[in-house]
Amino acid sequence: MSTAALLAERLEVSERTIYRDIRDLSLSGVPIEGEAGCGYRLLPGYDLPPLMFTPGEVEALVAAIRLVQTWSGETLAQAAGTAEEKLLGVLTPQRRVVAERCRIISPDFNKYPQVKTWFDIFHRAIGELQVLHVCYEDEKGRASNRNVHPIGLTFWGEVWLLVAWCEVREDYRSFRLDRCVSVDPTGRYFSERPDRSLAHFIQLQQSEGCLPETKKPIG
Repeated sequence: MSTAALLAERLEVSERTIYRDIRDLSLSGVPIEGEAGCGYRLLPGYDLPPLMFTPGEVEALVAAIRLVQTWSGETLAQAAGTAEEKLLGVLTPQRRVVAERCRIISPDFNKYPQVKTWFDIFHRAIGELQVLHVCYEDEKGRASNRNVHPIGLTFWGEVWLLVAWCEVREDYRSFRLDRCVSVDPTGRYFSERPDRSLAHFIQLQQSEGCLPETKKPIG
């Protein structure tokens, strides 16, 4: 049995929300056993109904998965593949037909093969708050070396941009992944701050009416 406190912690909601949802499920006929302070459990032999998606929702999910598989890194692409298997597994037969007949495709022409490697490194560094050393070439082929704090990735057409705080410029910079020559961990880590965060970067873009790559020169 799971207590309301444990469920609230796992689901990241309040205990009050758990109590309310347990009550609503019980009133709808779901056989939940237990009481406040003791814990709750779903009686054996009862299965929750599968997730119900509309045809449009199914197609949207399949399209999103295919885009991730094509344009992101290998790690996220593999996760998208397993997510697709799970999605197909919970769909009703009618909705599964919709998913399998989806004609929205995302062909991979392997235009920037190295980008997938950089994507995986940046994606992991964002989650782990790693400072990275980037050797970068601008649009004129001029190379520079930067230590950056990766805070986000944004997809701009066929181009991925890394949004980062640059230690050299002491400001936000965007780097095209296809122009990165090398990317290496420094062994250092950073702490995200309110004034050095993706949310703050987006706020600045919105206030200045700029695109991610035009607020400051790339690199």
